[in-house]
Amino acid sequence: MQREIALTPEGQTRLEQELHHLETVRRREVGERIREAKDFGDISENSEYDDAKNEQAWVESRIAEISQILSNATIIESPKRRDRVTLGARVHLKDVDAGETFTYQLVGSAEADPNNDRISNESPVGQAVMGAKKGDVVRVTTPRGAVIEYEVVSISK
Repeated sequence: MQREIALTPEGQTRLEQELHHLETVRRREVGERIREAKDFGDISENSEYDDAKNEQAWVESRIAEISQILSNATIIESPKRRDRVTLGARVHLKDVDAGETFTYQLVGSAEADPNNDRISNESPVGQAVMGAKKGDVVRVTTPRGAVIEYEVVSISK
């Protein structure tokens, strides 16, 4: 049984665009690389052929992965209420001890991108803030066992 995957509408669009590009452009490009590499002769010692076949395997694997994500996805709309942290919400957090502030959008695991401030609801911080209200202090246990307290400063869509 496949687990349900939460996606924002933007995440769904990005994945659909990537899938379209892989199926229509990259497949054709890799197929052409394979044909060209075969023209070099003996494929048993042909690094161009090996590279192209490896790329083909990656493209096909990514197509299958995206197709599976999209077929099991539940699209989450922007939160109607902003009194609690829900999927799709942007949450502004303040580290109680250090005083640093962070803003994250809470998304499903398929869309998580910590470098762009999009954290998964399955991450330690995501789990801790789900359902929290403005002013709540949540405790996050890091993978190394440290406990960090964050205050929910604000919630927006």
